[in-house]
Amino acid sequence: MNVLLKKVKIISASSPFHRQVKDILITEGIIKQISDEIHAPDTQTVSGNDLHISGGWMDIFTDFAEPGTEHRETLETGAAAAAAGGFTDVLLIPNTVPALASKGQVEYIKQRSKDLPINIHPIASVTKNIEGDELAEMYDMHAGGAIAFSDGTRTIQQSGLLLKALQYAAAKNAVIIQLPDDRTISAGGLMNEGIVSTRAGLPGNPAIAEELMIARDISLLEYTGSKLHITGVSTKKGIEEIRSAKKKGLSVTCSVTPYHLTFCDEDAENYDTNFKVNPPLRTRADKEALQDALRNGDIDCIAGHHSPQCIDDKICEFEYAKNGMITLQSVFSAVNAVMQNTEDLVKIMSENPRDIFSLEVPEIKEGAHACLTLFEPATEYVFEESMIRSLSKNSPFIGKRVKGKVIGIINI
Repeated sequence: MNVLLKKVKIISASSPFHRQVKDILITEGIIKQISDEIHAPDTQTVSGNDLHISGGWMDIFTDFAEPGTEHRETLETGAAAAAAGGFTDVLLIPNTVPALASKGQVEYIKQRSKDLPINIHPIASVTKNIEGDELAEMYDMHAGGAIAFSDGTRTIQQSGLLLKALQYAAAKNAVIIQLPDDRTISAGGLMNEGIVSTRAGLPGNPAIAEELMIARDISLLEYTGSKLHITGVSTKKGIEEIRSAKKKGLSVTCSVTPYHLTFCDEDAENYDTNFKVNPPLRTRADKEALQDALRNGDIDCIAGHHSPQCIDDKICEFEYAKNGMITLQSVFSAVNAVMQNTEDLVKIMSENPRDIFSLEVPEIKEGAHACLTLFEPATEYVFEESMIRSLSKNSPFIGKRVKGKVIGIINI
């Protein structure tokens, strides 16, 4: 397929055409020509309202539910949602049935995703069957195509086990991803512990459950000299801990979800189960601290934490609802509402995540393979349920007017 992009603003620091408005001709997946004016017959022409282009975006913590719970999501529907949200690459968490805990399981995901419109990178589990008791065959899974290790939504609770995992990962220059949650403290908590949880009469999940785990993991990182990525950071103190670790020269990075940037515990006061997530929505002050941290560079990238849940697991009492919301098609507008310039946004959506996981950053130059995201940062629209490409619809963004529209991806 040949595509002609008309009058697009190029946002790519490594491109010789950075910040320039150009026509771009893409032929058989290769950027053939970049010029002020291109006329090419027999091509699909794409234009827009202040259309921008960047290297393809990447999400680093996504649940596509396959294999095992395809009633929530499949690789095909998840890939469609990711593409509609502007993502050319996603990292899949290992919380499937069975878990991605063997070389064969990793290779299965790689094989199944070959014909999808996006690039899928499996995250292999740290422990066998993500049970948190014994290390999985990390070296074998790395050889099978895993580019990072994590137990996904099941935080590794045993310090000694995580220490060994960090040592194993260091030998392969790989990254361990941790969701910070001390379950001995947070167990039973349904929302952030505070004034709102007290008013709502719901058990609280205190911020210290997250902050203690961040402090522990950083200490283990310092001891092992490995690489650690902390995802889903939701508190001001958690960000401060990570900032201090970076100043010490430790190889630690972090990410935040779009919903922790957009909502706080006050939004969950009416028992809307779409707001039941883990880590929970924190205070308004925490949300504002995360926004500041994103703008000043303390947060390295965005992690969608896309977690599709079927209607029966959300249309129920708050106590019994499962955690999570779908996010892939809402990430851009959420981040766009916080960031003050488009170049910084592209850096955290495209460049930083690839740097963290040692992947090549897509280039926008003649002769390069096309791995691109098209978007209009100033376009406003109402996010409707009919737009959702995911198999599940558990999103509090539905019906909200947002600013920043993804036009699509080119990933050939």
